[in-house]
This record gives sequence, structure tokens and C-alpha cells, in this order.
Amino acid sequence: MDANVIGDTLNRSVKLAIDSGEAASLDEARRIFEGYRLRINVGPDVAFSPTLQAALLTAVNVGRRCFLGGVEVSGCPDSELHLPWRHCRTIPEAVDDLQGRLTQAGAANAPLIVIGDANANSSEFAVRATFEGWRGGVVPLDDGRRLSERQEFTPAGVLSGALAVSEAFQFVRGRNARAGRRDVGLSLWRVEPERHWLEDRDSGPELEFLPKALWLIGLGHLGQAFLWTLGFLPYADPSEVLLVLQDYDSLVPANDSTSPLTDGKLLGRKKTRAMADWCEERGFRTRIQERRFAANLLIDDEEPRVALCGVDNEAARAALEEVGFAQVIEAGLGLGTEEYLAFQMHCFPSSRPARQRWSISSGGRVLSSVIEQPAYKTLAAEGVDQCGLTTLAGRSVGAAFVGAAASSLVVAELLRMCLGERRYEVIDASLRSPEHRVAFVSEILAEPFNPGLTEAEATPEALALK
Repeated sequence: MDANVIGDTLNRSVKLAIDSGEAASLDEARRIFEGYRLRINVGPDVAFSPTLQAALLTAVNVGRRCFLGGVEVSGCPDSELHLPWRHCRTIPEAVDDLQGRLTQAGAANAPLIVIGDANANSSEFAVRATFEGWRGGVVPLDDGRRLSERQEFTPAGVLSGALAVSEAFQFVRGRNARAGRRDVGLSLWRVEPERHWLEDRDSGPELEFLPKALWLIGLGHLGQAFLWTLGFLPYADPSEVLLVLQDYDSLVPANDSTSPLTDGKLLGRKKTRAMADWCEERGFRTRIQERRFAANLLIDDEEPRVALCGVDNEAARAALEEVGFAQVIEAGLGLGTEEYLAFQMHCFPSSRPARQRWSISSGGRVLSSVIEQPAYKTLAAEGVDQCGLTTLAGRSVGAAFVGAAASSLVVAELLRMCLGERRYEVIDASLRSPEHRVAFVSEILAEPFNPGLTEAEATPEALALK
């Protein structure tokens, strides 16, 4: 039995049951997750709101990757899709394309997410995803609170959809007694923890301009989440946008469990080429770089000066300021069965250079306790040697909803850059307790910087004001 093959096919969320000792074998771990189902009730007003549609599509997309029993969507209006998603024209087409199951009524015992003016039956777990401008999150359904949902801002929809799935997942996993019984959200305009997202402030401005030149480093979990959120932005002319896509790897089945633009049809393809196809279908222009990111990669004046980085390689992250980018927004995810819900965002230049921040190697993850879990002993009995067990244990635990939530913060940071507004040097948070996040405002990044701009499509509200 080849540990590399197992690692390339193992669902990264299922790995939670293996590394925690909950499951005694890979098959038992899969059966646990195949028992998880999610239902989403959708109201008719979703037909008119791009942000509510972003919440719905995000919840379906990231939900089906960890709720392996399926995501059931009821009440979905047969209406026009106001978001660009492949060749889909209606909301049901997009839900189906993202592998959601359109039903009249979902399983009564499954966790419930409500989006829009939907009727909802009683459920042990039921939350509402809601937004207003740059604010997004979820509240318990019986709480009764709901934001006004008038000012459109699709990254807030991505955030609220991801948080809804996060709460449902933490509920079924049983490791967080507060999941589904609390409000969870934030303002992407003002991220400081003392700003409560349900208060009627910090909704941010309407978008008039959007970035038109970006370099994306890494096209796995986080890199694809960045593209997912960028793709929903209301570009008036997406053909003005240039994205440089950098990665050297190919897509394997494990990528399908965390990467929101991956499905079974893409497996075996180079990540750069699969993502370039997706971007070009969206209307963006692309260039690809199929090499590892390192300090010897120097960009020229004709290439994007802003980079979004989503790799977990410390050597690559340490070199982020050394290749010629004027600004870098970098994100990383937590490790292991306890920290997989955590993420950090860093912006450069900063008070602590990238080379200093990642100058000391972590020396590898502590894997000995993981290898002692029952499923690894079963694999050893089936012929996997110690080296293979260590390799498999070193593969990360992950959940697609974490990357989606992090992407909303990264894209919001990028948009604040375009607006010349408040910038954050570091944001450190966990979906286990997002109210305890840390957000440091940057003085170094306070100077306005133009990454290259193109017009946003005007909203009906903005047109009315004119």
C-alpha cells in the first residue's frame, strides 16, 4: 500500500477522524463523514441579490466537500444567476453544477442554513446567513436578528456562506458547544474585534473601481479560494484584468476536498492550466508560471506589482519581498486537528519583514502522537512502513470553508488598497472563536497605493444616486 497514493486521495476533512483517533481505519473515517448531511433553505429574494447568491453558492461549494452525505437545497428560485459562474444562467443550474441536490425539502435531522426569506422547519441546528455591505455572518435562526441586505458586496456573501457551513460542521463534529447558538461574523471594512458586525456601522462604501493586475502564488486551497471570491466581484469589463497564476503542481483527488475550483473532471491537470481556463471563462486574461516561487524569480515593470500568496512553504513565504512586488497580501492556515479552523493574513511591506517572520524553520510538525492513532496502526498492519506513515501523517487536515472565509478578508484587504483606506498588517483569527481575533492596523501601508484599477459595474442603487 503506497502512502503517497493514500495521501493524494484522502479527503483532508476526513483526516480529522484519523488524526484525532476517532476512527480506527480509513474506511471508518469515510463512513463517519458520509453520515454528515447539510440542508439549505432558500428564499425568493435570493433571485435579486448577488450577495445572497454568493452566500448560497459558497455554502453549497464548500459544504459538499466536508458534508459527504450531500448538500440539499430547497426553495431555490428558478431565476437568473447574477454572478458569473461557468456557463450557468440560472441559480438552480449553478447549484447543480456545484454538486448541490435540489429538493422540495431536505432531511429533517440535518443542520439547516437559511438564506433569504425562506420558511424553515424546526431543527436542532438552524442558522441564518445575512449581510449588509461589507458586513456578513450568521445568527441562530430563532434569534430573529437579520441585517438589512440592501447594499451589495459579494465578499460578504462568501464570508457568510463559509461561516454558516463552519458553524454546521463544528456542530456535527461536536467539539464546540456554542456552534449554532451564537452570532458569528465580522465587518470586512473594520476588522478590529471591538467592532461588532451586527451594529449599524462599518458597512463600507460602494465599489467604483476594482484591481486589474494581480499575481497569485499557489493555486491550491487558498489560491483557489482567492479566485472564487475575486471571480464574484462586479467587473464592468473583466477583459481588462490580468492574472499571473503561479504553481508547479498537478491536481489530485485530495485537492477536491479543500480547493473550491476543483472537481473530478480536472484531476491530473496542472493547476495553472486548469485555473487559467477558469479565469478565461470568467473573462480575465492570464499568464502562467509553472515553477516554484523563490527569491530568484524577479518580476519586471510590465508585470503585476501586487501579489496574493496562499502557500504553506516557509522558504517561499520568506522570499515574498525580494522579487519586486510593491505589495503582498499573504494568508496561511492552521495545522492539525485543533488548529485547522485558524488562519492568519499578513501584508507586506510591514514592521516585520517576511524574511524575518519566516527565518526560523518550524523543524517539521510533531507527528509522533498522530502516528500512534488507531488508523495508522491499521495501515501499518496492512503494510505501510514507518516512512510512509510519517509522510501520510504530515499531510494537512483542512476544510474548504476556512479558506473561503480567509479569502473574503484577503480580497477585502485588496479592495481597501484600491480605495486608499485603512490597511491591516496582521489579522489572526480562528473560526472556533472569531470574536477573539487580532487585527493590527498598519502605519507602513497607510500611504495610498494604486495597484492598477478598472471600473466596477454600477449597482442599481449607485445609478439611482447619479
